[in-house]
Amino acid sequence: MAQPEYLRIAADLRHRIASGEFGPGDQIPTLPDLCREYGDVSQTTIRNALALLRNEGLIETRARAGTRVRPRPPTHRMAADRYRSTPGAKTTPYTRDQGIGWAEYRLDKKFERVQADAELAALFECEAGERLLARHFVFYDNDQPTQMSTSYVRWSDVAGTPVADPINEPWPGGTRAQMASLGIRITQITESFTAAMPTEAEAATLRIGAGVPVLRYTRRHIADTGRIVEVAHPIVRRGDTTIVDFRIDLDD
Repeated sequence: MAQPEYLRIAADLRHRIASGEFGPGDQIPTLPDLCREYGDVSQTTIRNALALLRNEGLIETRARAGTRVRPRPPTHRMAADRYRSTPGAKTTPYTRDQGIGWAEYRLDKKFERVQADAELAALFECEAGERLLARHFVFYDNDQPTQMSTSYVRWSDVAGTPVADPINEPWPGGTRAQMASLGIRITQITESFTAAMPTEAEAATLRIGAGVPVLRYTRRHIADTGRIVEVAHPIVRRGDTTIVDFRIDLDD
């Protein structure tokens, strides 16, 4: 069965972008020019091909600016040791992942009190209905949103403390340092990863095309008593520019 013409054209344009023939910020030829270039196909065929590339986040169209290749964000590696902290340093796991300084880091935040539903209760290993503080974050690297998350902590741990006040975010050292300020020693962190296409809200918040996959993961901070004191569910990053590194030490 023959491949639809718009898919063939999209594949060729995708290759031309990947090869650097059309670089970041370069203008894509106009509809009439592309129609002639690809054998006098219809403008509808070209529009369908461009819509596919736009959905993948490769190109963008703006009024009076035409269709251009979107700049591709740099790839960032999430290292296995990113939760190890340096005392006194203004860093968080996010700034270390991004390789940025404190001045380049911005955080949108919204706090609200909620009750644990069945899913959160299972993650916290607590009773459904336990009071939690939900902290909704959008993380910016030089004004570019690259990560979003909702982090939950137990209200009984943070009520009346600086941790419960959004004015104190971002907090140097992140959640581990926050818990330490409450006398809670974190000795274990678990993460579980999945990949999927973004929701409409995720695509809009992270400014990515609807065809760009996202990496979603759930993180839990566990105290030395074995008690789970924080659950981030989910943390969302664009999947095409995120590499997760693992290190497995073997005894034999």
